[in-house]
Amino acid sequence: MTALLIIVVAIVLLVIGYVFYGSWLAKQWGIDPKRKTPALEMEDGVDYVAAPPAVLMGHHFSSIAGAGPINGPIQASVFGWVPVFLWCIIGGIFFGGLQDFGSLFASIRHEGKSVGEIIKDSMGKRAQKLFIIFALLVLILVIASFVNVVAGTFFTAADADVTLGFTTNPTGNQTTAMISVLFILLAIVYGILTNRFGVKTVPATIIGLIGIVAIVALGLNVGLAMSRIGWIVFIGVYITVASLIPVWIMLQPRDYLSSFLLYAMMALAVVGILISAFTGSTTFTIPAFTGWSTKIGTLFPALFITVACGACSGFHSLISTGTSSKQLDNEKNAKAIGYGSMLIESALGIVALIAVGMVFDKYLEGGFGSPSAAFAGGIALMFSGETTHVYGTIYALLTLAVSVFALTSLDTGTRLSRFMFSELFLKDGESTYKDAAGIRKVLAHPLVGTAMMVIIGCVLGGLSLSQIWGLFGAANQLLAGIALMAVAAWLGNVGKNNKMFYIPMVFMLAATLTSLVLTVKTKIGMIGGGTAAWGDWFQLLFAAAMAILAIVLVVEGIQTFRAQAAKKKAN
Repeated sequence: MTALLIIVVAIVLLVIGYVFYGSWLAKQWGIDPKRKTPALEMEDGVDYVAAPPAVLMGHHFSSIAGAGPINGPIQASVFGWVPVFLWCIIGGIFFGGLQDFGSLFASIRHEGKSVGEIIKDSMGKRAQKLFIIFALLVLILVIASFVNVVAGTFFTAADADVTLGFTTNPTGNQTTAMISVLFILLAIVYGILTNRFGVKTVPATIIGLIGIVAIVALGLNVGLAMSRIGWIVFIGVYITVASLIPVWIMLQPRDYLSSFLLYAMMALAVVGILISAFTGSTTFTIPAFTGWSTKIGTLFPALFITVACGACSGFHSLISTGTSSKQLDNEKNAKAIGYGSMLIESALGIVALIAVGMVFDKYLEGGFGSPSAAFAGGIALMFSGETTHVYGTIYALLTLAVSVFALTSLDTGTRLSRFMFSELFLKDGESTYKDAAGIRKVLAHPLVGTAMMVIIGCVLGGLSLSQIWGLFGAANQLLAGIALMAVAAWLGNVGKNNKMFYIPMVFMLAATLTSLVLTVKTKIGMIGGGTAAWGDWFQLLFAAAMAILAIVLVVEGIQTFRAQAAKKKAN
């Protein structure tokens, strides 16, 4: 019954947070349903395209979820379930939800532009350029990390020498590959039906759900095989194209349809928890608290870095200000899209915690290849024993869902990098690369930025460096601290209440900078001792660069807050 009690209490607290704190934030900031959003004012048929709330919720939720809220809480479970539970709930309501909602709101008041533009408005042009460089470094890690994850879920060792082939007795990876590729085609069909043939959302959704069932059935019987390098090239080409074409063709429909897989995955998990609670088929075995220090580090800062997307994630601010703000049809929906999606993700983090709790001993012993595998195994075990057909089917479907969301975050992240790379080379008054001149016009071209980010990300992802994951967590959370600072500075400039940002901002900056300093110290020790590989050098240089950029931005932020306080006092 422990698992059932955990999920019930979590849902109740998250709902209370959404109803009361979320509504209070909307009132404090002045959400205006009558005000036109950038999606309507600046509609261009490519990036600025108003989407129905349900469709945008699907895009936003699928993009921010990825594999983060599953992997993070499971890895952090070594501290015990109480610390993870508390951080998912407190972090989701007062940290992550605040950042996501605030970033989305600030962006729609800045023509749907990125956090960089928000920083320029409140902290100056130099701070904007520094932030964009920092964000691009984070996005390189995002692309590299998820390329590695997705290629790993598509590839199986037996296919090392396969150029491209189909198999009628597929492995789990081959099944996942086939369904994922077919899912891309299904999304294109959905986009054409709704945007070119005028099919309404409800009938189109029914067609889409029937399509999902059909491609899953086909994928379970016919798999797609290719070498790991082949899959990395395929992923690179896919995310390049997906980043450049209009959002209605791929981004909106793919993310909307994939959200149903996530909803189904969470519903399946809740059913499994109920079965386990009333039949006693499985037992939740994670201790309440295991200690202040574990194999992944001390509770501070390791817990707050590791849980990541289950409580607060800087990547979310890039999505809120990069794609979602350009598709929001009405400000009244900002609370549900920005704040609500984060709380659902916190609930998913709790579900992941419960899932690993059912197989905790096996997880600690290394019985699963990844946290995602432990997640799928834990939920499947609630329904049936490991040797049954039911267990195998549920396990395969859950693994597929995780892979779909990793790919969703990947193509969204690539589009974000395109926006920010172009912003880096544009001057005031220049909206697109067409307004620029000389070499800046070339560098700001969407194709150039996309190609550079994809090539770097795919090369790093192809190396399978474990160091990438070690950097991603700290970089992602540090980005959250800077995004909180950016929105707080802007709200202060326009005379709106920003005090709710101070504690989350300071805490996230302190935790992440501590983590990066510890990383730098460790790597310097390894280099001095002669035990460092080139990957350790990579991690040292990357961590040092991000820490320096962040510290400079923090100084700029402190100066901005001081100026605001002085102005307020003078008035």
